[in-house]
Amino acid sequence: MNGVAAELRIGAATVSITPDKPIALAGQFHTRISRGVDNPITATAVAIEAGKGEQAILLSADIVVFFPTVPEPLRDRLRAKLPGFDPRKLVMTATHTHTSAVIEEGMYEIPKDGVMQPSEYVAFMIERLVDVCARAWQQRKPGGVSWGLGHAVVGHNRRAVYADGTAKMYGATDDPNFRGIEGREDHGLELLFFWNNEKKLLATGINVECPSQVVEGRSTVNADFWHDVREQWRDGLVLGWPGACGDHSPRPMYRKAAEERMLKLRGLTSTQEIGRRIAREVADVCKLARRDIRADVPFAHKVEDIALPVRKVTEKEVAEAQKEIEALKKKGDKSRRSAWYQKTIDRYKTQEQEPTFTVEVHVLRIGDIAIATNPFELFHDYGAQMKARSKAEQTFVIELTGGWGRYLPTVRAVAGGGYSAVVQSGMVGPEGGQVLVDRTVEMINAMWK
Repeated sequence: MNGVAAELRIGAATVSITPDKPIALAGQFHTRISRGVDNPITATAVAIEAGKGEQAILLSADIVVFFPTVPEPLRDRLRAKLPGFDPRKLVMTATHTHTSAVIEEGMYEIPKDGVMQPSEYVAFMIERLVDVCARAWQQRKPGGVSWGLGHAVVGHNRRAVYADGTAKMYGATDDPNFRGIEGREDHGLELLFFWNNEKKLLATGINVECPSQVVEGRSTVNADFWHDVREQWRDGLVLGWPGACGDHSPRPMYRKAAEERMLKLRGLTSTQEIGRRIAREVADVCKLARRDIRADVPFAHKVEDIALPVRKVTEKEVAEAQKEIEALKKKGDKSRRSAWYQKTIDRYKTQEQEPTFTVEVHVLRIGDIAIATNPFELFHDYGAQMKARSKAEQTFVIELTGGWGRYLPTVRAVAGGGYSAVVQSGMVGPEGGQVLVDRTVEMINAMWK
């Protein structure tokens, strides 16, 4: 399966998904109600079709994750609105900003008065997502693509390791027992450019191995560093694609004072500095990619539901979870931490009857590049395996697409423990992670036979 080699038709559109009233903000254990808007949160769509064979709509939205409240209702709406488009070929990616809306009821205690409820926001957002996907699809015209590789320092591994072998997300690195950072980092930028027939840039897909979590603790609506990328790279629209970066963060773990000094010297905020680094590199690569625009390339898009073995909860982990719940009750804790632990206990009761967790995986071939998606906060090592074993010239690994399986840690991370690696942090463990890698690589390489 090498894909349909035919003239590409491409369309692109963007829309604001910024609410006009206060909302609950997702991404932390405690409730936050927005107290204003720092900058707009948006959704961008690029539609691609080759002949009458393969098709895709690539959608990127400034939300923390695509909870189940969105994908099926959105696809149902598109099925009715775009009869020529297969909704299964919709690729939905969250930029993972932690200052966007809660889109699932019951996660937080949210005031009823003066605050847009999650179900209200979902209805509001789906209307706009339908609109942006439809406009991108209806506007498709003959065009071309080009791609390139750049480099910009954005993400840093955020798990500190200590002398006793334990690890901690955002752990102190000035501790005498600090021994190093758990995993490596990848500062590559996988870049995909979409052009019209006049060689005007319609949109750029930017795959960066870092979640957008610079301002994650604020109580204001904010698209995080993706807003600054869009402000500084105005040549066409931007698709924000987080890479395999479940163990990464845009915040450095050491050398912090020097980083702060440089920001002051430049007169920039942290998000502006990241926007500067990315936009500068995109501009440099774009000049080169413009020389190699291709309108007639192999194009294939395969979607598969993959059943992964769940990470088994042990009796010891159940006892520890129960102990934590009791301690939180005594403290009068009103965050969703108790529910976080309770889900672990509930999983223990059903794991024999529900031994697998099914995820939606998209693999696309566009010319000489491959795009592979997954719904996890995927630790870097899994993405590195996929890229290294792929037969494509260049491989994009995009996480938080089509749903949410929470963190997927490595064997090394599980041994170190800590948030993001403990059993509460995800449905799937290293065994399932390897199944995901192996099947994704098989799907990619089948397109290069």
